[in-house]
Order: sequence, then structure tokens, then C-alpha cells
Amino acid sequence: MEVIYKRRSIRSFTPDALKEDQLLECIKAGMNAPSAGNEQPWQFLIISRRDLLDEIPKFHPHSKMLKEAPAAILVCADLNLLKYEEYWIQDCAAATQNILLTITDLGLGGVWLGIYPRKDRVNKLKTLVNLPDHVIPFSLIAVGYPAEKKPPKNIFDRNRIHFNTW
Repeated sequence: MEVIYKRRSIRSFTPDALKEDQLLECIKAGMNAPSAGNEQPWQFLIISRRDLLDEIPKFHPHSKMLKEAPAAILVCADLNLLKYEEYWIQDCAAATQNILLTITDLGLGGVWLGIYPRKDRVNKLKTLVNLPDHVIPFSLIAVGYPAEKKPPKNIFDRNRIHFNTW
């Protein structure tokens, strides 16, 4: 539970470069997320080129932190891998959350940037990183060493729990 409470959206990063094995560990966690019918429709793209990271805030209004982040992980759905229509959305969301928890566990910081279903973001990101037509970008996770510290939080609200009926 500790990593769940410690996970916070970090939007400020130090300039320190990440190691490839740190990014791969995050992606391993993403690949171990639950998946409908075990379809595992995901593909992952590590973006670490400064020119690409700097381009994204030009079309994604909530991604300014990418100008500081040393890397980002793009979680994508590969439509050629689908067994069940539309469950890729849930699968990619679960993969994204696993990545965020692993980022926290590694002492890094990260924040989830929504891509899908915003068509403008989907199309511009597909063009920027040359995704094939059958691959849809779902989420982008800025990742790096945190330049800000946020305390753990627990936002449990008993009033939102219902048993058996509303």
C-alpha cells in the first residue's frame, strides 16, 4: 500500500538522465498488468530525444513538464493484437497505472498525460513518432528524477462505498 499512497503526479524534474534499465523495469511492470482475456494489446515507445519531447507541448496543452523530463513512455494499443473489441482501453489504463507505481517504487517521478481519445493529440503524436496506422497512442507518461517532493496522500472516502445496492 505504501507505493500507492506515495504515488503522486510529479511535473518538475531534474536534468539527470535516466538509465535504460530503469525505463525497461517500468515497461516490464506495464506488461504485467491485467488484460482482458490475456490479450496484452500493448506496445510501448520510449521517447528520450529532446527534439521530440519539446515538440509535444506544442499540441498537448498539459504537457509542459516534458521540456524538463529526460524521457517519456508512450503506452499504445496495437489493434492487430486485439481479441476483444474496445477492451484495449482498460488494458492500456492498467498498464499505465503499473508503470506509474513502478516509477514511484524506483524513486523516480512521473505524471500521466492523456492522449486517447483526443483525436488531435492522437493524430499529432502518431505523426511525430511515426506510429503505424494500426497502433493508437493511449497515454504518455513523463518520467524523470523528481525536482519536487509531495507528501503521501490517502484520499479514502467512505461515503463513496455502497454495498449490494445503492
